[in-house]
Amino acid sequence: MTPEPLVETRSVGRSFGRLEVLSGFDLKVEAGEVLGIIGPNGAGKSTLLAVLGGAIPPTTGTILLDGVDVTRRPSHWRARHGIATSYQVPRPFLGMSVLENLLVAATFAAGSRGHRAQAAAVDSLQRTNLERFANAEASSLRLLDRKRLEVARALASGPRLLLLDEIAGGLTEQEVPELVELVRSVAASGVTVIWIEHVVHALTAVATRLLCLSYGRVLAEGEPAAVLASPEVRRIYLGLDPEVAAPAGGPDA
Repeated sequence: MTPEPLVETRSVGRSFGRLEVLSGFDLKVEAGEVLGIIGPNGAGKSTLLAVLGGAIPPTTGTILLDGVDVTRRPSHWRARHGIATSYQVPRPFLGMSVLENLLVAATFAAGSRGHRAQAAAVDSLQRTNLERFANAEASSLRLLDRKRLEVARALASGPRLLLLDEIAGGLTEQEVPELVELVRSVAASGVTVIWIEHVVHALTAVATRLLCLSYGRVLAEGEPAAVLASPEVRRIYLGLDPEVAAPAGGPDA
């Protein structure tokens, strides 16, 4: 018997008034995958993550987690059942220490208490290399370390599925490889990852599958190099001449 995918969407649509952002969207993500998602601005990428994470409900369609319909379950319920999100703009509690931020995540997102919450917080500190900042206020961190803290807060909730929304945005070329290594280590620990990103070489360094969205629909899907070589992806997303050969690894956008 074939196991259920970890997460699945069936004919999911999302509209804002007359604006249809997602349309008939079907997706299956197996446990252990790292799915990279690219697409032009306005393609529906962040809306898709918001729908998966429960921040907004779909207008139409069904969302399944382990084969169970969770379409109308709110974000806090999904957090307790293994779905966590890290955002492009870090949102820590600036007046709290790094460790306190992680304790809040472990307590309220995961529902842990006492020693369990402390253990989850310390574990996420170690996994994101933030131990030396444990007692520092979140407001004192540089951008890269705030990004690490954003991922650490998600990890403190004990996710099975981690949704990453353009977390490489704003980093320097020298900082991006450090973030890539962090995502790679999270995936290696068994956490399934869905990662939206405009820094394409960061995605291709980790993703096992790449999906390109355009106007709320799938433009191309498959092995990363094949998707980036697709004439439609090169024309619509990368803005390149389809007749010109794609460089190895794909360009940034």
